[in-house]
Amino acid sequence: MTRLALGGALAAALALAGCVSPQGPPAPVSRPTTPTAPPAAGAPVSSPPLGPVRAPRVTLPPAPAPLAAPPAGATAQQQGVRPGPAVTALGISDAEARSALAAFRISCRSLVRRTDNSGLTRGADWQPACDAAASWRDGDAINFFPRYFETAIVGEGKAFATGYYEPEIKGSRTRRTGYEVPIYGRPDDLIEVDLGLFADDLKGRRIRGQAKDGKLIRYPDRAAIVGGAIDGRAPVIAWAADPIEFFFLQVQGSGLIDLPDGGRMRVGYDTQNGREYTGIGAFMRDRGLLQPGQSSMQGIMATLRAMPDGGASIMNENKSFVFFRELFGPGPLGALGLPVTGRTTVAADPAFVPLGAPVFLALDRVEATGLWVAQDTGGAIKGANRFDTFWGAGEDARRIAGGMSGRGNAWLLLPKGSVARLNAATVTGNGGPTPRR
Repeated sequence: MTRLALGGALAAALALAGCVSPQGPPAPVSRPTTPTAPPAAGAPVSSPPLGPVRAPRVTLPPAPAPLAAPPAGATAQQQGVRPGPAVTALGISDAEARSALAAFRISCRSLVRRTDNSGLTRGADWQPACDAAASWRDGDAINFFPRYFETAIVGEGKAFATGYYEPEIKGSRTRRTGYEVPIYGRPDDLIEVDLGLFADDLKGRRIRGQAKDGKLIRYPDRAAIVGGAIDGRAPVIAWAADPIEFFFLQVQGSGLIDLPDGGRMRVGYDTQNGREYTGIGAFMRDRGLLQPGQSSMQGIMATLRAMPDGGASIMNENKSFVFFRELFGPGPLGALGLPVTGRTTVAADPAFVPLGAPVFLALDRVEATGLWVAQDTGGAIKGANRFDTFWGAGEDARRIAGGMSGRGNAWLLLPKGSVARLNAATVTGNGGPTPRR
């Protein structure tokens, strides 16, 4: 799913889940890889496991010391890293450690072979911890992290966190009365271009459009698609009952569809129309459409429903349109193509956090303070110490994610020796600018 913050607690899940990246169109935070083979007919769709319910801490590590100058650089390595407190000083609970260890084991499949765009680690750096995690006793998870990790502060270390969740909406595999909002799969005329194939300075940037008269032109925007512009050019994988609920499914990027026969199907992000994302919460706020107490995602939805057109004109201000595919097996899947865990998975910017790495957040929101594992990304989750906490599925997850806006501090957990190695490379001129202490 994609995410962004509308400012303050203004429906963090709404903006966080689909914002445009400064380097191109948004890509939802949960980006599934090729799904596994379909299960037998009627096979249940499993919801993500849930991590711990966090409680207030007696003590938290002191905030990182301020830097002499604002950090600069497009990656964590360029901004520089500083050593943080001992892992034992973080106050990690047994429940957090157990859930984070389980999530870390899943991440190891990718960590040891994935290129770390943050510049902080190499695949081999993670091998000792991953080897140990495979057989480490869950009951002793609290001792795993101090044994293999050290804390690191990226840049200033000041964190901002929002929340996302896996929506559940009513839908049908076939069109019927009361189920008339198409959930489109990937259109057959949508072209996606990796600009990095044409110029090194465009690596990581993609554009999407359609071919016409030998030229690549922009793909239809949301209003045109809703109006039928791509009918017959994109498969309809299901039909939603509620256009507003479907809009928020697109914002989150994946979700569950409750079928009339009591079954469920899971859908996940496949691609997007290449149009810019507009967070409608901020749009509504700026135009005075939200009354006091309506700045949560739930308040935004209620305001849309009260409009004469059912909020259609407001939703069409977000020109971005997400296309889905059905997913099978455990899910939802994060940016690593692996299952994520509610209350334990966090989305981060891979230019500043190695995907798969543990992260400790100390925030002004108790429920989001503690140990997380970075297993996801988002088009709006950009910059150092910017995170998006995943809360799973269900009404409780929806409520927490819809109002999550937490500020505080963040420490990455890196393999032991990483900080010294990075700073030694910096001093010799091979690792970017000298860290500011």
